[in-house]
Amino acid sequence: MTGSGGDAAPARRAGSPDLRLAAGAGPGWSVSDAPPQAPHLPGDRNQAILEAAKQVGTLLKRKGHAFALAGSVAAYAHGGSENLQHDVDFCVRREDSEAVAETLREGGLTVYEPPEDWLIKAKCFGQDVDIIFELAHQPVGLEMLSRAEELSVESVRMPVLAPTDLLWGLIAAFSEHHCDFGAVLPIARALREKVDWERVRRACGDEPMPAAFFFLLERLDVIAPPKEQQP
Repeated sequence: MTGSGGDAAPARRAGSPDLRLAAGAGPGWSVSDAPPQAPHLPGDRNQAILEAAKQVGTLLKRKGHAFALAGSVAAYAHGGSENLQHDVDFCVRREDSEAVAETLREGGLTVYEPPEDWLIKAKCFGQDVDIIFELAHQPVGLEMLSRAEELSVESVRMPVLAPTDLLWGLIAAFSEHHCDFGAVLPIARALREKVDWERVRRACGDEPMPAAFFFLLERLDVIAPPKEQQP
């Protein structure tokens, strides 16, 4: 992986209290302009994650950034399960990271740099938000972002990674150190009719962990074997 959001210098570290957001956040807006309390959120963690995705997506749309929603919330937007994972993911180009970080700060979010050099992080309504520059060691580019589909996320429309790109990013990231098939299996099952599986296979090559996951999907009748293996 290559250099991270080095231009997104830490404002406050994750978990900082007093996060404030305002629907009218924009140029010149600051945390001190926010209402005295953040909007009430339901106790349900899934709903809190969706609210964070909506807020961040709205901020990025308002400033015209090229981006796409990714991860489990993207799968949900495509018709997947409401059982969301632990954070919100957005894809942007590395060269846009400084401007994206500034937009999020103007919207009242805490933005900081993790040790990993392929993303920056933010906090929204107490939820982690990952702003990703690379998927499976490949840089996010305009070609991938141009394939994103504009979908409704709880009534807020935003670009969402195309199903094939979404599954490729999740499966190609499998390795000996990261191999959570259980998290990706429900997404693959829910979106199987929308994914170009041959393209995903070609992109993953002969890497052993993706190959093991494809074998599992075949045995569970989620996908068909490769054409050359079919009778």
